[in-house]
Amino acid sequence: MLNKVPEVTIVFWIIKIMSTTVGETGADYLAVHVGLGTAVTGGLMLALLIAVLYLQLRSYRYVPWIYWTTVVLVSVVGTQITDALTDGLGVSLYVSTAVFGVALLATFAIWYRCEQTLSIHTIVTRRRELFYWAAVLFTFALGTAAGDLATEALGLGFTIGVVAFSAFIVAVTIAWSLGADAVLTFWLAYIVTRPLGASLGDLLSQARTYGGLGLGSVNTSVAFLAVICALVIYATSLERRGTSVPHITDEA
Repeated sequence: MLNKVPEVTIVFWIIKIMSTTVGETGADYLAVHVGLGTAVTGGLMLALLIAVLYLQLRSYRYVPWIYWTTVVLVSVVGTQITDALTDGLGVSLYVSTAVFGVALLATFAIWYRCEQTLSIHTIVTRRRELFYWAAVLFTFALGTAAGDLATEALGLGFTIGVVAFSAFIVAVTIAWSLGADAVLTFWLAYIVTRPLGASLGDLLSQARTYGGLGLGSVNTSVAFLAVICALVIYATSLERRGTSVPHITDEA
């Protein structure tokens, strides 16, 4: 089968960051404002994720709308897992961050041991794709825990969080441009886009009394979903024409 992951382009990173924002604000909206609660929201999103992931695994090539719908749902489920541990079971953010970090490293270690590569340009077998989605899920869970740890437990706040996580991604990009390993820098950036997107979502949606801009979770989610849909349509048109936008990395 053909590679199941899109090329790493500017569009890729924009959609990735926005999908993490939707994961943060969308989960909050369903659990709090709609009143479904954490358990029902988590179960509903998990069921949707399984259904869409089934479509993704059945496909023999990269299909933009299926792939990015899966990413958005993984974002929501990853957020729900961390929130369930923190809010429901009272697990410390320090502990959950460490646990998810170890789980992600273990996934990478097993993946590399079995396949001898962590490159996303070689997701051409079912086993590699399963490793890939397991790693993506843990990056979202780790990013959520680490982001909450930084912005809440350590008191950075939403604005400083956005600046700090953006600065980290810029540093990783500079390291890549100077010759750092492309696979390593890709996954570092992929992890940090989660807390960046979550902090951005909280900054835009939370009330001013909590340090946000007060746009609300509904407005933020709808606006970002609209941009994601537009970019996915754009990516689909490029896929059909067999063209692409400028690459950020050629080796990840």
